[in-house]
Amino acid sequence: EFYGKGAPYNALAGKDSTRGVAKMSLDPADLTHDITGLTQEELKSLDDIFNNVYKAKYPIVGYTSRRILNEDGSPNLDFKPEDQPHFNIRDEF
Repeated sequence: EFYGKGAPYNALAGKDSTRGVAKMSLDPADLTHDITGLTQEELKSLDDIFNNVYKAKYPIVGYTSRRILNEDGSPNLDFKPEDQPHFNIRDEF
């Protein structure tokens, strides 16, 4: 209803849109993982939205390829779910 084709938040689906969520923006330039230059207020908003909306409402079912693969497509052997920001394995499993 919210994330499907033609739905209001479809632009957020299937990608790491961290910056857009922090800025409350659906501008294509903001639909990225890059948080460089965000204000303290935007970072706090991001943290609040993640914990009080996304994490409370949706289980973590996977990660974007940027986290689990190297740039050449090989597996990132250093990736550990328990080391990811805001991730507490006891909360999820």
